[in-house]
Amino acid sequence: MDRTPPSSAAGAGAIHRFRSELRTWRTRRGLTQRALAERVRFSRETVAAVESGRRYGSHEFAVRCDEVLGTGGRLAALWPQVAAEQLAADGRRGPRFGEVARLDPALAPPTPRRDARDPEAVVAAIDELRELIDQVLSVQPETDVPPHPSGGRSGRS
Repeated sequence: MDRTPPSSAAGAGAIHRFRSELRTWRTRRGLTQRALAERVRFSRETVAAVESGRRYGSHEFAVRCDEVLGTGGRLAALWPQVAAEQLAADGRRGPRFGEVARLDPALAPPTPRRDARDPEAVVAAIDELRELIDQVLSVQPETDVPPHPSGGRSGRS
């Protein structure tokens, strides 16, 4: 999750709709930010930052919130527009590498270096690691593994 664009741009477009939809659905379901965070396996700080506009919601965040809040996929449907607005507003940083790569691998920027002493950077790094772990755990093993050049399936006997 990255910074939002300047406040003049924060009130319009998909970014504003995403934040507004998230808060509306959360409050409709009677959930606090902490309760939603526990259910979607993100930090309360992340939920608060997305709702307040200090950060963008990732695609994974949107999907999980849709599932928990029963939105019918509204947040995930908005996410590509949010990512496009984010890139237009702050092309230097943009969405995380994996999120942009899913949309268009050619657009994926290098991952910015973070200061480990910055609490927001630590939270962002933890969220990113959670997403990567979830991606790795959700990958189904391939059944048709090509044979190893030595003739076996692996280099081990």
